[in-house]
Amino acid sequence: MKFVDEVSISVKAGDGGNGMMSFRREKFIENGGPNGGDGGDGGSIYIEAMANLNTLVDYRYTRRFQAPNGEKGGSTDCTGAKGEDLILPVPIGTTVIDAGTQEVIGDLTKAGQRLMVAQGGWHGLGNTRFKSSTNRAPRQTTPGKPGEARDLKLELKVLADVGLLGLPNAGKSTFIRSVSAAKPKVADYPFTTLVPNLGVVSVDRYKSFVVADIPGLIEGASEGAGLGIRFLKHLARTRLLLHLVDMAPLDLTDPAEAAATIVAELTKFSPALAERERWLVLNKADQILDEEKEQRVAEIVARLEWEGPVYVVSALAREGTEQLCYDIMDFLEARAERIQENPEYAAELAELDQRIEDEARAQLQALDDKRALRRSGVRPAGEVDEDDSFWDEEDEEDGPEIIYVRD
Repeated sequence: MKFVDEVSISVKAGDGGNGMMSFRREKFIENGGPNGGDGGDGGSIYIEAMANLNTLVDYRYTRRFQAPNGEKGGSTDCTGAKGEDLILPVPIGTTVIDAGTQEVIGDLTKAGQRLMVAQGGWHGLGNTRFKSSTNRAPRQTTPGKPGEARDLKLELKVLADVGLLGLPNAGKSTFIRSVSAAKPKVADYPFTTLVPNLGVVSVDRYKSFVVADIPGLIEGASEGAGLGIRFLKHLARTRLLLHLVDMAPLDLTDPAEAAATIVAELTKFSPALAERERWLVLNKADQILDEEKEQRVAEIVARLEWEGPVYVVSALAREGTEQLCYDIMDFLEARAERIQENPEYAAELAELDQRIEDEARAQLQALDDKRALRRSGVRPAGEVDEDDSFWDEEDEEDGPEIIYVRD
């Protein structure tokens, strides 16, 4: 199945049923009086988070949804049937946005969480409602109210505790394979990973965390190079970032420059996301001689002026990965405990999370606006002869079959 993390849909709630005008007609009963019933309410539309869904692909081709209308009232004081509510299932981590106003309607972060996005129309009143001592044969009824209609944008951000950053072929997919049951594709060419992959890392019998692997970044990703920076939004809700760096690249590129490239692209996407807790993980240590390893690590750390935690691992040989996972678990537990005990720290993290969400949404909206200009044949001022392959590829309806892993 295809991995789809952004869709636009239109929803229309059901209209309310009209009220009925009717009078009682029975043998031997004179002047039976009004007996027209009310109409039924229109069906509302809800969006509900489902744990067994991983992608928004169901809304790629079916984009218009309408709930049933309420039925009109009947005679003998019968009320019309209510329209059935329509429930649209989405993956956990879906943000619902009003396409017209860009207002965030809701964020579905838990299984079973439900959000009303279109209210059904109110029922009309039958003529029975208008009878009184002075109006014994009312001929008034009211029509049902129209249901609410909306254009929505659904954005999926995977929910993970830890996110992996790095250039293509830095070993991110190999790392997630070595520490979890997830089996993303691994190959010796760039951009093997085309979609985010999730893996559950079990540290102890009752302790685990979720790690997310996103497609690699390259220099110029913020301008659309490679697979661009759209997948960076999936790191917005993580608690810790692991920056994987290839210590022994086959193309003999400088590991320090590669690490600096990722930091620059991360900052362009969201300066607040760059403030997230980040650890440096130097991968492929098994490809360097022991006498050169310490010198290589010291050189990379010095050139980056890195002051945070540094880990030297080999994801393929599973060297150093176990201790890294235990340290991650300790960090996540200490972080959760500090949030409960220190309201100021919790407020700081909440403020950072909000800034990341705002900056990520602004960046993605700017990319969407730019793509809309390209579709219309208009280029922004100062932009000439740029490669449109990324945007054209994104607009294709048919693409390769790619599997989204969540083990």
